[in-house]
Amino acid sequence: MVRETKARAVSGWLMVFLLLALLIVSIYSLVMSARAQMPWAVGLWVFLLALDVFLLTGFIVVNPNEAQVVLLFGNYLGSIKQAGFWWMNPLCNKRRVSLRVRNFETTKLKVNDQHGNPIEIAAVVVWQVVETAEAIFHVDDYENFVHVQSESALRNLATSYPYDQHVEGEKALRSHTGEIAEQIKREIQERLTKAGVDVIEARISHLAYAPEIANAMLRRQQATAIIAARQKIVEGAVSMVEMALEQLAAKHVVTLDEERKATMVSNLLVVLCSDRDAQPVVNAGTLYQ
Repeated sequence: MVRETKARAVSGWLMVFLLLALLIVSIYSLVMSARAQMPWAVGLWVFLLALDVFLLTGFIVVNPNEAQVVLLFGNYLGSIKQAGFWWMNPLCNKRRVSLRVRNFETTKLKVNDQHGNPIEIAAVVVWQVVETAEAIFHVDDYENFVHVQSESALRNLATSYPYDQHVEGEKALRSHTGEIAEQIKREIQERLTKAGVDVIEARISHLAYAPEIANAMLRRQQATAIIAARQKIVEGAVSMVEMALEQLAAKHVVTLDEERKATMVSNLLVVLCSDRDAQPVVNAGTLYQ
């Protein structure tokens, strides 16, 4: 496997002065050949001028957060990551690699969750190239590799968890967003390590039931919410009835037998648990009529 190494490069400004000196020498040889009428000096001038032009093609400009991967006749010589003006052998082939932080959003994938429900899911992946040699030589197109492998990891993760939490303590895509995001990041990172890519962040950007079951699942969620609300209402009503009976008995306001207690409990529960306003009825007689 090819590992990243540092390429040896010469300062570009030093080479500028050397090439200017070479150009001056070539011009001087041309002038001297014209004065002394030495035909061979013309050939020397042509050679020096051609050499000067050839060496000019070896200059490299490396921008911040950018690298140049250098090859010579198929051999990897190293990478230049330090920003600046450099010069290398003009016969070398240079390939630019961006080291900037990049992000992309996957397409909306339609998959089945752990319970077999069809869902739509998409994620945002923030990534950066950290090993230029691996990014260039280990995969064909590292940008396309990042996109394909990210979608593959997201699809695999979506089938491993349910959309909603149906059991207490169960991890779900919708309820455990932080943990799911960390899991997505780990899975994508495992797939992209061979390409010299570091995954900085990965999180779900879109999550919904597929259109064909969206209405049914919405009714199910509404029913679950209604049941949960009713449970809270009943718990509160029972506590209030219990408190009312205890205070009536403690203050000796009225003495009720078991039958009348049951009637009072029934009436209070109807009033407290009903989703409509209760209609008061005034009893002008006794408790038993």
